[in-house]
Amino acid sequence: MNERRTMLGAYLPGDSTAVLRELDVPRPGPNQVLVEVGASGICGSDIGYIYHEHKGHRGVDGAAYRGVVAGHEPAGRVVASGPGCKRFGEGDRVIVYHIAGCGLCENCRRGYFISCSAEERQAYGWQRDGGHARYVLAEEATCVPLPDALSYVDGALIACGFGTAYEGLRRIGVNGDGDLLVVGLGPVGLAAGMIGKGMGARTIVGVEVSPQRRAWAEKLGVFDATVEPAESAEDTAALVADVLGAPGASTTIDCSGSRAGRSAAIAGAAEWGRVSLVGEGGTLETEVSDALLHKQLTLHASWVTSLVAMTELAENLARWGIRPQDVVSDRFALDDVDEAYRLAAGASQGKVVLLPSPELRT
Repeated sequence: MNERRTMLGAYLPGDSTAVLRELDVPRPGPNQVLVEVGASGICGSDIGYIYHEHKGHRGVDGAAYRGVVAGHEPAGRVVASGPGCKRFGEGDRVIVYHIAGCGLCENCRRGYFISCSAEERQAYGWQRDGGHARYVLAEEATCVPLPDALSYVDGALIACGFGTAYEGLRRIGVNGDGDLLVVGLGPVGLAAGMIGKGMGARTIVGVEVSPQRRAWAEKLGVFDATVEPAESAEDTAALVADVLGAPGASTTIDCSGSRAGRSAAIAGAAEWGRVSLVGEGGTLETEVSDALLHKQLTLHASWVTSLVAMTELAENLARWGIRPQDVVSDRFALDDVDEAYRLAAGASQGKVVLLPSPELRT
């Protein structure tokens, strides 16, 4: 790598702004790699829990954000490795799984660093420096190979949103024997539709309040139809049933994180259907007997995915010829990070990503 002593990194003060500050380029220690960041996504959780206001998140007391370089969705190229690295070295293209776990608890040993139970658990962009900079210092154990057929933007999307969608769809066994209903067509919902297509879902229907997001989803060419939700979940389910020509979808996934969206995912499921909940926040309220018991539904809830499944997803996307970057509506240079966050927090149609390294903008 070209020897650089300092770089700019983006920080989120918690007042609906993003600012750049100069910091030293880190040097990798034992079992660490230095990654030149080709792309770094802006996630909805960054907006809700850091950008507008620093606050606790997912069981973390107080402000979860520790004043570090933001961004937990980086992908790039390894430019240096520290002592003890065995799998990744200079020139390797990688996705950075966004949690550095202890590696020893039961969840880490299953590859679910996201659910690490140890005190030393750190999320990139939350408790340790993340991807909104030219370089990010990563634990080798958190790196996932990025296939040559995929871009750095593809990799950044796999790091969080596509990984989250994939885990949810794996839990409910999406396949060519049934249909898929996706509720909420933000970046994760768009990812669910694209992955569902790759997994062979027969018919894919999306439900979304925003006409802009419905229009963006339709451009992707993976949804057979998109539906504006009705006043009640039952009425929305009836609209979906009309599209499917069946009483409901065998698999449904809620990516909205809203009470209304979750109700629509449950109401839109067919008898013996399987429902996946991946949207963060909000509440779940449902009538039990008719909505769940009498329909013999199975509900699954999942949180991101595992290292193994993320690796599998990247390989599958390359094999299916599916490009996550297709859900990106806006790309920004790191210098324009404040504008990028304003758009991501407002009226963006699809995903917003930063491109911190000019040399890796491919």
